[in-house]
Amino acid sequence: MRVLIIDDEEDTRAIASMSLSILGGLEVIEADNGQDGINKAAAEQPDVILLDMMMPLMDGPSTLERLRSHERTRGIPVIFLTAKVMTTEMERLKRMGAKGILTKPFDPTVLANQMKAILEG
Repeated sequence: MRVLIIDDEEDTRAIASMSLSILGGLEVIEADNGQDGINKAAAEQPDVILLDMMMPLMDGPSTLERLRSHERTRGIPVIFLTAKVMTTEMERLKRMGAKGILTKPFDPTVLANQMKAILEG
């Protein structure tokens, strides 16, 4: 499975990438902002996108809207990774088309399994 991580924090990307590739056996692609993530999603066609909620220039919800508006990226499942976990916000993200939400800080030892569980659910 190929995962695209879109997150402006280099440390978060590095930990998630190592966790998903080494422990989860997944192929990981990284992007450090929303626009780069949209471009890589269209070009690479990942199986799932792990998307940060709060980023400069284009935040996670704006990135999701753009992904959903492009034919090549419309069907790619998106899982948000966020420190901001309010029930109303989670409901809004799911209405926008998010497959699920994981919280920061995350446990690197179970991140791959959490993602797989969301995708299978």
